[in-house]
Amino acid sequence: MIKAFKDWFIIKAKREGSEISVKETHQLLQKKEPIVLLDIREKEEIALGYIQGALFLPQGRLKQEVETLLPDKDVPTVVYCAGGIRSLAAAKLMKEKGYTHVYSMTKGINGWKDAGYEVAGDSELTPDQLTRYSRHILLKEVGLEGQIQLLKAKVLLVGAGGLGCPAGLYLAAAGVGTIGIIDSDKVDLTNLQRQILHGTSDVGRPKTESAKEAIQRINPDIKVITYQERLTSQNALDIFSQYDIIIDGSDNFPTKYSVNDAAFLTGKPYVYGGVFQFEGQASVFSPKEGGPCLRCLFPEPPPPGLVPS
Repeated sequence: MIKAFKDWFIIKAKREGSEISVKETHQLLQKKEPIVLLDIREKEEIALGYIQGALFLPQGRLKQEVETLLPDKDVPTVVYCAGGIRSLAAAKLMKEKGYTHVYSMTKGINGWKDAGYEVAGDSELTPDQLTRYSRHILLKEVGLEGQIQLLKAKVLLVGAGGLGCPAGLYLAAAGVGTIGIIDSDKVDLTNLQRQILHGTSDVGRPKTESAKEAIQRINPDIKVITYQERLTSQNALDIFSQYDIIIDGSDNFPTKYSVNDAAFLTGKPYVYGGVFQFEGQASVFSPKEGGPCLRCLFPEPPPPGLVPS
């Protein structure tokens, strides 16, 4: 039903002569014709690129603000969005408000890009990064600023095993700029059914090496720093101080309590995780923000041999 209405609306708008092609729009701009380009996308979409010289007014504010932004209702206006659908509705609304020469650009900014025409941008990100992280940037909860912060972030993985591997995988895909990995183990054949950063050819290699290679295959933007050693009270404070967040993917209680203590002393939030067969626990401890730490909940680790692994 929705698709049928959408198709009917598009056909009706086209019959009313409300559209102009990407090529025609480009030709008008090249000839320096007096036209207004109106971009009605949200700011998260605009961050991915826009046509030079465009004015910006999100579709949701168009009805209330377009007459203030464009008081001359006789000036030729080309409205565009991402794919050419929202702009049809915008052009129709503007005509109802008395605008005499308003058109929707077919295929929108996506069609403009596909045609190879220049796209402007004010972003710190490269064009490839804008494309790679575009689905993040479109989320209001992330946006361009959030993605830039992710690329600047430094996260330490304690352990490159069953918990550390999927965490590293998604941190890399999300664009967390620096990932540290500390683990003293080597890849064993029994690891491979769950530790997804390692493969058969990695058996016998340090987990830090194979994890680093896998992460950089996923995302070459990422800087990976490896520590082929056990986390101890001697090295923890120095290593933790270099990172923003600590992710605990270790598989034993002494290490987990070492992570807790070093995170507490360095003021770093850390993500705690534990799993046994089909059961798991996860939490975030951030004492610097006034919350508890692991020792606040469990002052001492359980005696050796009491908890299965």
